[in-house]
Amino acid sequence: MGEINKTADNMILLGKISGLFGVKGWVKVHSDTEPRENILNYLPWYLDLNGQWQAMKVVESNKHGKGLIVRFVDCHDRDVSAALVGKRIAIKPEQLPPAEAGEYYWRDLQGLKVSNLEGIELGMISSMMETGSNDVMVVRNKDSKDESKLDRLIPFIQDQVVKEVNLDEGWMIVDWDADF
Repeated sequence: MGEINKTADNMILLGKISGLFGVKGWVKVHSDTEPRENILNYLPWYLDLNGQWQAMKVVESNKHGKGLIVRFVDCHDRDVSAALVGKRIAIKPEQLPPAEAGEYYWRDLQGLKVSNLEGIELGMISSMMETGSNDVMVVRNKDSKDESKLDRLIPFIQDQVVKEVNLDEGWMIVDWDADF
């Protein structure tokens, strides 16, 4: 379902305030959602202000070029909004819709133990990447003495490579050679 970054306190990062727009308190938003404007589907946003996540209400938004601009409640001038530039935009996990059957959020796959059909443990999913043709799991085997097998890149292709996923028990079975 696409890349989802999460913070140590489980907030899900969706973008950041990238700059100021005009003099009436509007800010530019860099969105990591696809398409970019989908970030507006997850209101309220939480901004990391002084080390704490604070809910911010968007009162106006517009597309602007290839990006977005927004204005927050109580941000009526450029000086007030200037303090928001560079701040990360996040949401709480419960703001995401449930994944459809057979679909997974990347955040739910990270940390799963990965074994192949022969029962050989390949490691744990440390991150996910989007390559264009399909998503790829970065499977880290921290116990590997062979540096070339520390991280394996395994395509996330359901049925063909990914045979079974059990989120509740924290594991995945893949059709992948342990020597590759």
